[in-house]
Amino acid sequence: MQAQAPEERAAGEADGSGERSGGAPGCGDCGRGPGEEHEPRRGRPRSAAAERAILDAVVELIEAGEPLAALSIERIARTAGVGKATIYRRWAGREELFVDVLRAIEPPEPEVSGTGGLRDLRVLLESMRRRGLAQRSSALLHNVFAQMKSLPKLWDAYHGTVIAPRRLAMVAAVRRAVEAGELRDDTDVELMDDLFLGPMLVRTIHRPDAPLPEDLADRIIALAVEGLAPRRPGPAPDDTGGRAGAGRM
Repeated sequence: MQAQAPEERAAGEADGSGERSGGAPGCGDCGRGPGEEHEPRRGRPRSAAAERAILDAVVELIEAGEPLAALSIERIARTAGVGKATIYRRWAGREELFVDVLRAIEPPEPEVSGTGGLRDLRVLLESMRRRGLAQRSSALLHNVFAQMKSLPKLWDAYHGTVIAPRRLAMVAAVRRAVEAGELRDDTDVELMDDLFLGPMLVRTIHRPDAPLPEDLADRIIALAVEGLAPRRPGPAPDDTGGRAGAGRM
């Protein structure tokens, strides 16, 4: 009997099945029969088609009503038509795979100039608004994010790979705005970032019924820049055309 490849054994143990990953006997998911030479594991090109099939399989299972917590690597591999080793070659576990699924079904990351201040900030805020609209209109996105909160490891992985980089991009845009003289330079940059970010987070996450108009990003920036203090009335106009004091001369 041919010995099992170390990578296939690791995949089976990690999945809890103790079995070889799919495909013909003796070769995991490569489809070779017993006694045939194994394809080298190291340096093997990544298959875009296989990765797409795996990501689509997770989406398909979620759309069918399967909760994230109940999805096993074995079930995902069977739905995608690949072996478990194919998944483990690309992702260390379910959390890493689910993070890539979330990135795949979300709107694309916005492109910013990297040199603009308030201009780049507006692009990033507008991207958040569009994500909010997408989540409201997509039962899939809504259910995934709701379930993700009950999976701490997944939430931590998503926060580290998706949310944290977005926040860094916004802080960098605020800092460029300060350097360009668009914002005051005597206030903490991260606090200013929170002032821009907060209203959009409230509208998109905490108040799912709140309106998300197209000019929301512009209004948030304008309000933060102008401030909330009431405008002081200017001097009353002189109705006499400047002749009020003529009789007192």
